[in-house]
Amino acid sequence: MTRTELFISENKALVVYRINTKMSFRLVRQSKFRHVYGTCLKREQCFDNVRVSKASWDSTFCAVNPKFCAIIVESGGGGAFIVLPLSKLNKTYSSKKGGAGRIPADYPLVGGHKGPVLDIAWDPFNDNVIASGSDDCVVKIWQIPEYGLVTSLTESVVDLVYHQRRVSCVLWHPTANNILLSAGSDNIIVIWNVGCAEALSTVDCHPDTIYSCSFNWDGSLLLTTCKDKKIRILNPRNGEIFEEATSHEGSKGARAIFLKNGLVFTTGFSKRSERQYSLRAPGHMHDPITMVELDSSNGVMFPVYDPDTNLVYLCGKGDSVIRYFEISADVPFVHYINTFQLPDPQRGIGVMPKRGVDVNSCEIMRFYRLNNNGFCQIISMTVPRKSELFQEDLYPDTPGDIAALSAEEWWDENKNAEPLLMSLKGGYQPTQKNELKVSKKTKNILAERSPASSSSTSSGAAAASAPRASAAAAASDDDGKALELAQEALDKVSQVTKVNDDLKKKIDELQTEMKKFKAVFLKQENRIRGLENKISTLSTAAAPNEDDSIGPEVVDSLDSIIPEPAKPLSTAAKKSPAGVLTTPTIVSSRTRSSEYVSPAYLFPLPAHDSATQVNNNCRSSGDGSSAALAADEV
Repeated sequence: MTRTELFISENKALVVYRINTKMSFRLVRQSKFRHVYGTCLKREQCFDNVRVSKASWDSTFCAVNPKFCAIIVESGGGGAFIVLPLSKLNKTYSSKKGGAGRIPADYPLVGGHKGPVLDIAWDPFNDNVIASGSDDCVVKIWQIPEYGLVTSLTESVVDLVYHQRRVSCVLWHPTANNILLSAGSDNIIVIWNVGCAEALSTVDCHPDTIYSCSFNWDGSLLLTTCKDKKIRILNPRNGEIFEEATSHEGSKGARAIFLKNGLVFTTGFSKRSERQYSLRAPGHMHDPITMVELDSSNGVMFPVYDPDTNLVYLCGKGDSVIRYFEISADVPFVHYINTFQLPDPQRGIGVMPKRGVDVNSCEIMRFYRLNNNGFCQIISMTVPRKSELFQEDLYPDTPGDIAALSAEEWWDENKNAEPLLMSLKGGYQPTQKNELKVSKKTKNILAERSPASSSSTSSGAAAASAPRASAAAAASDDDGKALELAQEALDKVSQVTKVNDDLKKKIDELQTEMKKFKAVFLKQENRIRGLENKISTLSTAAAPNEDDSIGPEVVDSLDSIIPEPAKPLSTAAKKSPAGVLTTPTIVSSRTRSSEYVSPAYLFPLPAHDSATQVNNNCRSSGDGSSAALAADEV
């Protein structure tokens, strides 16, 4: 090969290399979410010692809003869940058993169900209202106090009774206030008006167990998955089926959600029990736009959708990973981004609404992940940005906490509306409104005017044609009752605050009494030690000499300690002819070498010189140890 040919061949190779390099760079998809990463908060910043429910039903077991985190827990004698105030994290628990974030074993619960709780959901328009469905066939609506629970809550605001078997799913309407959906194992879906505790409509088109339910963006359509492997799009008001198709061929549980643009995202299993996800379009549900097999794990995957970023997160039960994808108009439409890996499997998952994330750190999603050890781990998904300014491309206007429609407008007037959006610039600011009185009003309606309420709801058309004067009067009455309920709510809050202050005062008093008791105890202990030292000194001074004679100064010292005479303990002491004891009986210090033995009872001596009499007796006996022998006899 000549030098020219070699040069040409090398140039061709270089050109091919440059073309391939340029094509490889073109194949990399441009996206602002390519580098999204997840970080786990420190253990002291998370919740620990949570007794997560062991129910076999495939549920997330956790629900979160910007104010509270609710977790379904194990409870004896029925079902219960725990409500943890997020504002008190690392504050309340730091003074209790186990340090910051550790939940005490006696923490108050929300427990009024007779069976295990299977699903919970926070009201999107009231952060203090939560719905729970249980194995006892009842749906309960609870009102959580503003600052969390002080004692266990057992009385619900409303009990919704219709299902004949366990309630496995509860879901709030995304745009209408007080509209709740419940699905049970009796294959029935019930649409409730929580404001009057009335079942507005029932959907009984499912032949088997209902796995999941999802509203579309404006709440006009309902998407369901069923055990018969079918996915259905229907009208939530009358149960009319618009479309029905086979979702996944596997027999295990499938899940489906509506996307913001109207597409449908599903997860399920294939015939070979391999996990799949698919993207479908309404009108062509039988023909998926894309379907991908992930792995062969057996845990049900829960899709979590962020409408602001068009990201879908897949959280599998029993998995140790969280996968996230981006939905776009480019082929293959569902783009894999990354996987967040964790060392332990997850039991449940909770998702913070977009209005609760930290916009200052470019956080776009926050998960509350439960594992089998009772640890609730907080995971933050973040987009790396150098600028500390508000990122408008990451945080478009998001659904707020104000309902676009009332229950009457959605049901009686058949209105549909998109969610009312709010800006996150400057952080989320809760809307200043009396949400607390809405739930209280519901309770009063049920307690006082339930017959009138049900009759007025059943005759919606007649109420719509009523005169304006009567409507104005009713509105004024409602305003007056609302003011009364607001005052009652404020009184309740003040009572709870007063109880907390009284408890704190009692605790302070107990601590003060304990300090006083400790001071008295130390004082008495020092006094006892002083007395022991004094007695020990006297005992050392009272030790006999070589001739076992006892001086008068020792006798005087001993008389000062025990001034009163005592009865003799033995008859070994010798008596004089006059019947008077002449020899005092003393326990010698020789008997106990390691510890002090207090002197024995001293017997009274005659009125003459006591010391002289004792020495004479000792000399007359001829034995220098007579005093010691007398002491040993005693």
